[in-house]
Amino acid sequence: MLMNYHALTVQRVLSSLETCAEGLTAFQAARRLERDGKNELERAKKKNLLLRFLAQFSDFTVIILLVAAVVSYAVSRMNGESELGDTAIILAIVTLNAVIGTFQESRAQHALEALEKLSAPTARVIRDGKAVSIKASEVVPGDIIELSAGDMIPADARLISSSGFKTDESALTGESLPCEKDAKAVLSEVSQSADMRNCVFSSSLAVSGRARAVVYATGGNTQVGKIASLLAEEDNEETPLQKRLSKVGKALAFGALLICAGIFALGVARGTPLNESFMLAVSLAVAAIPEGLPAIVTIVLSGGVGKMAKSNAIIRRLPAVETLGCATVICTDKTGTLTRNKMTVEKTYAAGSDEGRVLELGAVCCNCTVKSGRVSGEPTEAAIVSAAIKAGAQPGKYIREGELPFESSRKLMSVCVRTPDGNLQITKGAPDVLIPLCSRTESPYGVREFDAVRKNAAYGENDAFASQALRVIAVAYKPLGSGEKMSEKNLIFCGLTAMCDPPRKEAANAVAVCKQAGIIPVMITGDHLSTAQAVAARLGISEKSSTALDGHQLDAMSEPQLREAVKSCRVFARVSPEHKMRIVKAFKDNGEIAAMTGDGVNDAPALKAADIGCAMGKSGTQVAKGAADMILTDDNFATILKAVEIGRGLYDNIKKSVRFLISCNLGEIFTIFAATLAGIPAVLLPVQLLWLNLVTDSLPAMALGSERPDRDVMKRKPLSPSQGMFANGLFVDMLLEGGLFALAALIAYRVGGSFFDIPGQSLYARTMAFCVLSVSELIYAFSVRSDEFIIKAGIFSNKKMTAAFAVCCALQVSAVTVEPLCAVFKTVSLSLPQLGVCTAIAFIPFAAAESAKGLSALSLKIKRKPRSSDFVNCG
Repeated sequence: MLMNYHALTVQRVLSSLETCAEGLTAFQAARRLERDGKNELERAKKKNLLLRFLAQFSDFTVIILLVAAVVSYAVSRMNGESELGDTAIILAIVTLNAVIGTFQESRAQHALEALEKLSAPTARVIRDGKAVSIKASEVVPGDIIELSAGDMIPADARLISSSGFKTDESALTGESLPCEKDAKAVLSEVSQSADMRNCVFSSSLAVSGRARAVVYATGGNTQVGKIASLLAEEDNEETPLQKRLSKVGKALAFGALLICAGIFALGVARGTPLNESFMLAVSLAVAAIPEGLPAIVTIVLSGGVGKMAKSNAIIRRLPAVETLGCATVICTDKTGTLTRNKMTVEKTYAAGSDEGRVLELGAVCCNCTVKSGRVSGEPTEAAIVSAAIKAGAQPGKYIREGELPFESSRKLMSVCVRTPDGNLQITKGAPDVLIPLCSRTESPYGVREFDAVRKNAAYGENDAFASQALRVIAVAYKPLGSGEKMSEKNLIFCGLTAMCDPPRKEAANAVAVCKQAGIIPVMITGDHLSTAQAVAARLGISEKSSTALDGHQLDAMSEPQLREAVKSCRVFARVSPEHKMRIVKAFKDNGEIAAMTGDGVNDAPALKAADIGCAMGKSGTQVAKGAADMILTDDNFATILKAVEIGRGLYDNIKKSVRFLISCNLGEIFTIFAATLAGIPAVLLPVQLLWLNLVTDSLPAMALGSERPDRDVMKRKPLSPSQGMFANGLFVDMLLEGGLFALAALIAYRVGGSFFDIPGQSLYARTMAFCVLSVSELIYAFSVRSDEFIIKAGIFSNKKMTAAFAVCCALQVSAVTVEPLCAVFKTVSLSLPQLGVCTAIAFIPFAAAESAKGLSALSLKIKRKPRSSDFVNCG
């Protein structure tokens, strides 16, 4: 277990690591490298291609289909048939799904590979008393490393000495500003990693200054190594859709067994030979399984992938397309997700009357470069320079003569510049440090004494800015006489600049739409609590009844306490990667469907633990992208709303497809079951059942997957995770619909037998029943499209449905009019009048369904109580 090196003095750290300021010898380093291993992340064991392929067959629905394929093959062999139609088609479908799934199972592996790429390739260490450059993988605990601006930190280390040293840890901790480091600091043992200003961490970046540090953790023991282990340990869970389809599969399996038992018992009771009764029972049970369902779900989800890609959301795992539509909570990182991840001057206070002068002097006292209008440098300084240029200032006209660099002990920076009136010293820094060093101040009436009243006014402005979680920089100056050296006293106060990482323009509206859609937005960030609360309030995430917690409070909570806390907490600040995972899991334990957005390395474990992880494509690290299910290519938080809308629409469409398929299958089963009860032989033949299941049913079911989302899809609450696919009476509806299909088919059978067949034959009866069953399902598909009347929804608004209807009708007419096909399907050629009769009968289920919509709408209208608003503005 690693010690709390941030809580020890430098000498105690060196002693505990058995090293010294002059570094290790080559011999000592070699021994430690052998003992502790290379400074590399441990590689997770990768599943080979075969294992990943076989894992795709563990889905319950797929298992049911495989059983159906085996039973179908066995029945064919027992009947002495050599055709493998059903069996071959089912195997082809499940194999296709397995192939698609195999190539989408590599999230954790990609994330780990990205983490490995973050590691610094080389490092400067002190070996045998000399500074040498070595491979970063050869750095060991106890090594003394030298760091300067631009260096990637090779390992976790405790600072020994530092001068103006800052690091960018935003990807690791979520802190938007560079972290000022101080080797002399000795911190509390319970400090979070984001507060350890005397330590540096592997894979973060040195942005300014110089430092020396002693390495205390390498490889998997580093902060980034712990994140890698969290990614490797986190298993993928079933998505809500997978869980619901699994329940559908179990229901179908149970139904198939009941059908087998019922038909077999009925056959035996009627004196049918046991073998014949068994064959009929098994054939019907196989017919009860919608063989095309897995393929249709895959195709519908794939279509959703295309829609989301056009809306700047790339899907990495197919079921995630629908999962986002079920989200009840969106846990979002702050930096780079809700905010721009770019410091910007928000407000300026001028002691005199010219805010532009404050910005200009502040910009002169910055070390930034400007090329083609683009400012680069330390974020706080870049913000000041950018604001100055925008205000029309010209900081470049000043010629610098000298500089007193920023030091964390002074919290100040000063420069000496040449002007036409002589040399001028400009100083900027923390207001609480700089204001007491000023003896005079600018005012609308010129330079005046900086008395208590004026100082209190400056402090008041500073407090007002700070209360808004703005980072405040004070600016002062003084003329220097010939040969006079810079000194940070007796300055003239000029003003204040206040800046922050501002929210994205679209973020507030996105949060409002989330709430309207019944989704709870939650901010989880590594930034300070006050900053997080200010941004959350500004965006509407936090409310009067909500609370905020930081990492220390989370550490003190048990899992049951955290599960209770997340019910009201909307802001979590100063959190570690482990905290983020705990928060996401607490929401999931409460029954929520949790989505997580983020862009940093520190977000990766929570992205993978969430039901759906959404990474930022532009600013996001490769690690975050590798752990996520979805990548937002425009880094726009609002894009997630479009993805939610598409996801909700896709679930609705999949539900429509499932409803249509099962209703059609029930219609076929009820037709044969009723005929068996009535003693009518062979109403439908096996080849006709296969045609219905895989042609006239499947194409309309696929077309249903392309329906546009309902207009109110983002105004309704998310679907309850516990709600099954057959909830709200859907199963009863499917039974009734199946009954209507059977009724239409049996009417057609009776009409064909009574008016067209020769006594003793049933060719026309069977042909017309086959034709009516197929066409009635095709017509009925239009009614399934919407809960509204199809005329209101638009009969031809779904072009794919129109095309599927036309193709299937043409195929079905061919099956009962073209002689060669009639021979295949054992039908007779129907005349136009006979086809007209079939068409009229086929409208029975459709007419009943549309009538039911009207009755339902009328019932809701009658039940609706009048409100006062109904009578306002009537004229």
